[in-house]
Amino acid sequence: MVKLVNQTIFANKIKEKKLYIFSANDIRALFGVSAVAASALLHRYKKQGFILQLKRGLYVFPDFLPPDAYVANKLYTPSYISLEFALSYHGIIPETVYEITSVTTKATRRFETLGKFFSYRKIKKTAYTGYEIQKQQGLSFNIANAEKAFVDANYLRLKNKQKPISRFNKEKINPEKALRYAKLFDNAKLIGIIKSTLR
Repeated sequence: MVKLVNQTIFANKIKEKKLYIFSANDIRALFGVSAVAASALLHRYKKQGFILQLKRGLYVFPDFLPPDAYVANKLYTPSYISLEFALSYHGIIPETVYEITSVTTKATRRFETLGKFFSYRKIKKTAYTGYEIQKQQGLSFNIANAEKAFVDANYLRLKNKQKPISRFNKEKINPEKALRYAKLFDNAKLIGIIKSTLR
């Protein structure tokens, strides 16, 4: 017999713990139920629309949504927000970016969830650095600093045979710092692009 947990108790306990994103393991730990019971419970509540599925194994409450940046970090790990979304966040590019863009050391992926797109682009492990911790709604997330976001974006543009970023706020980027990050990619063309665009 699968142990049932009342909807109100279920929601209150998870929200009290500030578990904006939760899994079957969290349900097992919080309510002392078996793996089968936790999965059954999540399946039932998802079917009822009481909870939403972010991706397989991860859930949220529709009235208790975490910031997009926090979702981006949890959806695919390891990752940190970078590229156009981070450039817009830091005020480097004037455009508003609606797709939440990140980099990862794993395979390139793209998810559509909560009515938004979250994309992840692969970079080499030696270049997986240059991010900082920021907070929204009291939740921490990793996001590239201005220089690293600029370098990451230009590196992936180079890989895709696209032109370097041309419209951006130069004053917000430290050329020496950007050059140090560019060297981590061990790509002479990228180093040349960073030097010429930040001259």
